[in-house]
Amino acid sequence: MIQAKTIDGVLLRDMVLAGAALLEKNREAVDALNVFPVPDGDTGTNMSLTMSSATKEVSQKEYLSAGEAAAAVAKGALKGARGNSGVITSQLFRGFSKALDGVERITPVQFAAALKKGAETAYKAVMKPKEGTILTVARVIAEEAVKQAERAPEDYDALFRNILSTGDTILKKTQQMLPALTQAGVVDAGGRGLLLIYMGYAACLRGEEIPTEKMDFSADGEANFEDDHEALGEIKYAYCTEFCIQNLYPDSLEEDIDSFRRRLNRIGDCVLVVGDLSFVKVHVHTNEPGKALEYGLSLGELVNLKIENMVQQRREKQEAQQKKEEENAPLKEYGMVAVSLGEGFGRIFTDLSVDYVVEGGQTMNPSIEDLSDAVNKAHAKTVFVLPNNGNVILAAQQAAQLCEDKNVIVIPTKNVAMGIAAAIAFQADSTPEENAARMEEAAQRVRTGTVTYAVRDTEYEDLTIKEGDIIGLYNGKIHTVGNSVHDVTRDLMKEIITEDDELITVYYGKDVAEADAQALTDELADLYDDCDVEMQMGGQPLYYYLISVE
Repeated sequence: MIQAKTIDGVLLRDMVLAGAALLEKNREAVDALNVFPVPDGDTGTNMSLTMSSATKEVSQKEYLSAGEAAAAVAKGALKGARGNSGVITSQLFRGFSKALDGVERITPVQFAAALKKGAETAYKAVMKPKEGTILTVARVIAEEAVKQAERAPEDYDALFRNILSTGDTILKKTQQMLPALTQAGVVDAGGRGLLLIYMGYAACLRGEEIPTEKMDFSADGEANFEDDHEALGEIKYAYCTEFCIQNLYPDSLEEDIDSFRRRLNRIGDCVLVVGDLSFVKVHVHTNEPGKALEYGLSLGELVNLKIENMVQQRREKQEAQQKKEEENAPLKEYGMVAVSLGEGFGRIFTDLSVDYVVEGGQTMNPSIEDLSDAVNKAHAKTVFVLPNNGNVILAAQQAAQLCEDKNVIVIPTKNVAMGIAAAIAFQADSTPEENAARMEEAAQRVRTGTVTYAVRDTEYEDLTIKEGDIIGLYNGKIHTVGNSVHDVTRDLMKEIITEDDELITVYYGKDVAEADAQALTDELADLYDDCDVEMQMGGQPLYYYLISVE
């Protein structure tokens, strides 16, 4: 039973840590609820990574004020938000934090109101909110929590019993609210993840340990020595190695310390060995820090060990200096940032004058912080962002809001083919508005087919899909299933190509041999002789082919 009447900053931090821990423990179970069988970045993973960033931020210092702790959680969640589920989670914390601004200790009434503010904030962050998702779960829990807090203003135990029971009820209903969930026979993955976080909160308030096993969701005094590394010229010895020797062996002599000093001089420079048979302070620059430690162990016990890579330190300083110079340089008019995964696609975007390519996409969605950092590195007054993945668009839009000093325009590209078309359409002598319209129009003209494999058994519309099957998707929907990459790709093209099409571009992945890709390209050129057919190495993982048609 929960005895607490109010929640301070320390207790709120512990609740968030417990929620994050319970979510991480059951992350794979949440991932398994994803409806589509393609190997994309999954909901549980994205939410867990977002929570991990939140816990890191709130654990940096001890917040006594609940409002300050909530602000730290929101800041951390926003910085680390990944994928749509992660971004929505960050917005729940953002609204929760705003409601608690200046609050030292949270009452049940304030907690419920903060949940409601979080749900409202999350809804506003999504352009077209869908019911049956994490948004619905958050909203219904918050609405019922407010009613419960009005009935029992000082009873956290009753409040959390209400939160969890309401959460269970609405989560089960999500299966009937979205056709995709109904067909798959699962509840919403994001809603399950959110309920796990709230279950962690309740466990912390009750003083319970987080279960170590996964939950069953089947129903669902030293010498002064200044070592100035910057004063060094060429760094001959890379590792600055420091330690102290205590409790020297009883048979040790002063001559042994002198011998130890000479041995260090043979493996490095800047040697300092000071002290006596009671305690010795050691410093040396060497390329063999392990050997220096071994020599020290021959005299006694080692304490206060520190090894620093001076080459890396100098590199970081030079990079920081270069970054500072770049930041102080005048902003150019335009910049572009693209999200992409695959060596070939990276080169293509670079050739199209994209300033910064953020690694990510299907298997790992970049965070808001990753995207905002890339926008800043583009160093331009107006920066166009090409998310190139439907699960990255929302994060890109949030990153744009963080870069308040720049005009950041997100072109809602859902795959790299759309991104390439948008980048090609960019014209340096046009206005930002003209470019945005031109780039989005070019992206929308592209129709895309992708070929990958199923990571789990599923039923999709009239298709029965087994784990390991080759599946072909057209504009995000599964159209063909088979055992052969070549056959599925060829059959998929029949669903895509029309008599009005002029250009087919085949981008082959890292698991496809160039010869096989060339054979497929030649075959498509024969089949569709009215179209120009091109082949490019995309190098993307998991997806054998990405084919664009214009």
